[in-house]
Amino acid sequence: MREDGNTAALVRAVLDEVAKDGVETEYITLAGKTIGPCTGCELCQRENFCSVHDDWDAIAERMLEAEIVVLGSPTYYYDVNGQTKNFIDRTYSFYHRRRLVGRGGIAVAVQANAGGKRAVETIEGFLSAHEFVSLGSVVGNGYAAGEVTRDEAAATAVRSAAQRIRAHLGHR
Repeated sequence: MREDGNTAALVRAVLDEVAKDGVETEYITLAGKTIGPCTGCELCQRENFCSVHDDWDAIAERMLEAEIVVLGSPTYYYDVNGQTKNFIDRTYSFYHRRRLVGRGGIAVAVQANAGGKRAVETIEGFLSAHEFVSLGSVVGNGYAAGEVTRDEAAATAVRSAAQRIRAHLGHR
């Protein structure tokens, strides 16, 4: 949730790795954004977009334009943080008309010492429900600022994720 925290560093590492090959990337943070929860009103079935209007709208529009989505979250109590969960829940408005089908997706989570696997499973559940092509996941370890950048296993996972993104884009 920190604009320049460990999760941001890990997501940016994936984007930077594919940008080396000329892939156009855009980083969008949820930090500092107002993203309310899904209210269960079901108006999205009629309107084809969430009827709750806040910072989610602009981010969701960008996601609809993306070929690949790299969604990351810090791990809070063995799962994604609340802001990420609200973001995911609001994509229900795209579910009815299958508006996200076929995009590539990468799940990223950063844990202090545990819970990253569960956070990735939550993000992968979102990807699966919307029929993204799963391109894998990255779990990093880090609590103190910048600590995740010293996680060699995460760095290896970043390179593997970037390779899968390249392969996915090569099959256009």
